[in-house]
Amino acid sequence: MFSKGVDTVASFVDCAILGLRGDLCDCDCDNFGVTGFFASVPEIVKNAVLVHSSPIPIETPIVKGYDWNKGIDYHALLETYKSSGFQARNFGLAVDQIQQMINARNIPLEDDEIDSLEEDEFIRRKSSCTIFLGYTSNMVSCGIRDTIRFLVQHKMIDCIVTTAGGIEEDLIKCLAPTYIGDFNLEGKSLRQRGINRIGNLLVPNDNYCLFEDWVMPILDAMLAEQQKRGTLWTPSKVITRLGREINNEDSIYYWAAKNNIPVFSPALTDGSLGDMMYFHSFKNPGLIIDIVSDLRRLNTVAMKAKKSGMIIVGGGVVKHHICNANLMRNGADYSVFINTASEFDGSDSGARPDEAISWGKIRMDAKPVKIYAEASLVFPLLVGETFARHYYSTKEKTISDV
Repeated sequence: MFSKGVDTVASFVDCAILGLRGDLCDCDCDNFGVTGFFASVPEIVKNAVLVHSSPIPIETPIVKGYDWNKGIDYHALLETYKSSGFQARNFGLAVDQIQQMINARNIPLEDDEIDSLEEDEFIRRKSSCTIFLGYTSNMVSCGIRDTIRFLVQHKMIDCIVTTAGGIEEDLIKCLAPTYIGDFNLEGKSLRQRGINRIGNLLVPNDNYCLFEDWVMPILDAMLAEQQKRGTLWTPSKVITRLGREINNEDSIYYWAAKNNIPVFSPALTDGSLGDMMYFHSFKNPGLIIDIVSDLRRLNTVAMKAKKSGMIIVGGGVVKHHICNANLMRNGADYSVFINTASEFDGSDSGARPDEAISWGKIRMDAKPVKIYAEASLVFPLLVGETFARHYYSTKEKTISDV
């Protein structure tokens, strides 16, 4: 196929390019006949268009997607994301980051690393890699709630930070359902019917009335305990109490309370739960919730972590609160961000992981990943490729060993 001096496709390309530029190659291939053809092309054009490429490092991945001729195999499909480019590539890198978190977490603690002197069992070091999970309220409003609940139920993460809506939406769903609607439903018409819209989800206002009926007696009891026993309430302790009171296995916070997983919400009053506390302050004033104690509690979790991993779905306060806690240990070892925000307005939500490195919130030798995507599309797939796959493979191995 080739002339005597040309024995590879790469050589063929090199010789042809030389010919296109009007140069002679060292072999006897005559540049595959292109030298003379392009001899009349102006030099400025040849120099601009026919720039010779530097060698690509041999270890550089080649773009290749999934071959559907091999049948329908969703695990194999997701494995090819890493070699597909764009955000699929970032998804594949995020799988690697989370797998590293899981592997580090599964290394048993040495005897001298066990935090036996810590009286607060919620912030006691439990594993060799402390995994922080942060998410915004819309993730609980939509079906991602069930993915989060799975992680908490099976003790796959160690610490949660979320918003007020991320708390109340979970509890309210135990009392009444949220419905699928449409992004284009008219706000005025919905307001007249007492229906609240969250994107293309619908929440009847009656759901919040049910929430008020449920939570008010709990706030009364908390105030009584504060007055009679001197109980110091913090957002995380309030959330643990609500998780125990809801007593529903569909709830994220039922499992968080049951499994001693702390849940922090520095903006606990910014939602319906805050409305309830506001109403309660007229009827039965005096309830105090201390956010400073929770700040120390969260920072202590990060500071004590042997290794630290951050998985942050969304932005805003949950993203910064987790990142800032990890500053106390000179940065997280592993990080995955999922959101659609851009960095060009200077917002923390849109900031790339590299910006967090500049603040000391992610370690300089870390390989953090940001997936630019709407999380309801990718987070279940990410969990399926990491936590869930590890959970079921371990479960199958345990059964086979019996």
